[in-house]
Amino acid sequence: MVGKKILIVDDEAPIREMIAVALEMAGYECLEADNTQDAHGIIIDKKPDLILLDWMLPGTSGIELARRLRRDEMTAGIPIIMLTAKGEEDNKIQGLEVGADDYITKPFSPRELVARLKAVLRRSGAQEPQEPIRVEGLELDPVSHRVTINGKPTDMGPTEYRLLQFFMTHQERAYTRSQLLDQVWGGNVYVEERTVDVHIRRLRKALGNGHDRLIQTVRGTGYRFSTKG
Repeated sequence: MVGKKILIVDDEAPIREMIAVALEMAGYECLEADNTQDAHGIIIDKKPDLILLDWMLPGTSGIELARRLRRDEMTAGIPIIMLTAKGEEDNKIQGLEVGADDYITKPFSPRELVARLKAVLRRSGAQEPQEPIRVEGLELDPVSHRVTINGKPTDMGPTEYRLLQFFMTHQERAYTRSQLLDQVWGGNVYVEERTVDVHIRRLRKALGNGHDRLIQTVRGTGYRFSTKG
């Protein structure tokens, strides 16, 4: 659990600070946002392990952001705990219906929050696979960050490694260049879409004959990782 990234989304700075202090003391890394627009950018860029999301926010509400995150395959698996001053039953039900994993009503004790957060993280399980991923002799080990082909180490740059890891954990689906930029480079980094093509070319070269065919070009869309011809 320790070292996991938690995004705190609340427009009241004293509440964010209180939560951040409690979480940091418990060994978590904290990210903060005071509105849903900033929060969404951080979610795409930093990929937090859990989101503490206030119900009432300026502009777009927390409930709307939760709904948006659940609709997007890229963010649908991130656990969400709703924070709110509203204790009425219908609001709890609405929060859970849009996909929140838990609900905590203000005021709450830091100890209660940490306990609930740990429980949600346990239920959700690790988002990142820790076991090596193997496809037709190609193996990626997410712990050691090594890639081997038929047991022999393969050299590739960090961006190519992240691209390959994303593809191997999201097989048989086409992704646009824009989606790949969000997932591999991060949503707050400005990179031209054709940069994706350059790194795809380098990745195919690193994989060599026989495995480069796994990275397929999907005309009019982008790329996919597939074992099917």
